[in-house]
Amino acid sequence: MRLSAYPRLEKYFTDNKPHLAKRHVAVKAPVNWYRTIDKVDASLTARQKLFIPDMRLTIHPVLDDGTTYPHHNLYYVVSDTWDLRVLGGLLLSRVAQAFIEAYAVRMRGGTLRFQAQYLRRIRVPRSADISVHDQNELAKAFDKRDVDAATSIALRLYGLEDFSDEFTLGRTARSSDTQ
Repeated sequence: MRLSAYPRLEKYFTDNKPHLAKRHVAVKAPVNWYRTIDKVDASLTARQKLFIPDMRLTIHPVLDDGTTYPHHNLYYVVSDTWDLRVLGGLLLSRVAQAFIEAYAVRMRGGTLRFQAQYLRRIRVPRSADISVHDQNELAKAFDKRDVDAATSIALRLYGLEDFSDEFTLGRTARSSDTQ
């Protein structure tokens, strides 16, 4: 990116160069002192995505229809094959919460870190293997933020119906042990 192609941004960066040039990324590559630490993918803004906040007590996916860009402490999920409302329903479930609780760091006060390395460990069935009825129900559960409905469907999809008692108490077994 040529900074001169963006005059207002160039003015902002030039006005703040003393501060920006002290950053590790700028010290490491002084000729590119104005570059961001994170790689920016402008095409991501217009793409539908699920946002997941980094720190919360429970997983909380939120759908963006392609109007915003994820910044710090906000992870995102995109897909070419999933209806993101359906995937959001699976991620809203206590089954997905159990995956996170099994791997993630728990901060003071019980807050979990929903970082990329933990989110990648959530296993989901192939979207093509989920019936149209279940897809519709997961999307509805996501839209209504109905964790119980999402969990009920997820338990069936994961073949965990026999363990439904552990997931219907409003929290997974591990989180109840820590409270």
